[in-house]
Amino acid sequence: MVVLATKLYVEGDARERSIDSLRSLVANEIGDLDVAFDIGVRHDDFPSVTIEGEDAVVARNVLREAFGEIVPDLEAGETYVGTLESWDEDGLVLDAGQGEGVRIPTDELGLGPGSATQIRDRYGLVQHMPLQFVYGEPARLADAERDRLYEWTRGAGRLNVNSATRAEVRATLNRAGHAQDYVTVERLGLLEQSVICTEDTDPPGLLASVGEYLSAELRCVVP
Repeated sequence: MVVLATKLYVEGDARERSIDSLRSLVANEIGDLDVAFDIGVRHDDFPSVTIEGEDAVVARNVLREAFGEIVPDLEAGETYVGTLESWDEDGLVLDAGQGEGVRIPTDELGLGPGSATQIRDRYGLVQHMPLQFVYGEPARLADAERDRLYEWTRGAGRLNVNSATRAEVRATLNRAGHAQDYVTVERLGLLEQSVICTEDTDPPGLLASVGEYLSAELRCVVP
């Protein structure tokens, strides 16, 4: 079994759609392997994938690489993936499946000046999005994560969204008349997406236009 480092926190019909979406994503990753799989959701909203078959070991490794894995114990100096649970002036708290969150102090974010709340706003970090971190006392953001977020501020503008699948975000953008205003929708997690805007699109304007259609948190990244 592999516990994936992405959360499934919506309810009702949205939950069923999200499970179907996750099933499709997993099938895309391991469908060519000789395995059968079953998806469950833990009490803490992390999905688990039980895999059986001749290629089970390979399939588990593929999913770990694609989604990150929630593990029972964290070792100092090792890199893991956690989801953004909360924040305050002094740091971010990631949920890595340990019960108590992993706190990353502002000084260990490595993302420039300001409080953790200001940094969250600047980089458009929506709640529950997966982030790589290096566990320790204190924990810190992984170098690869810092590089990824820095790139967001150098390229085209972005609109980050939670509580919706990639297909739902794309459908909403198109329905709201913005099919020509974005390049693609990049998947950050199962229910966290990043809309990459065209050069001529203003992310705050896009947020204002589509916000009424999405029951979600929306955050802009403005280069």
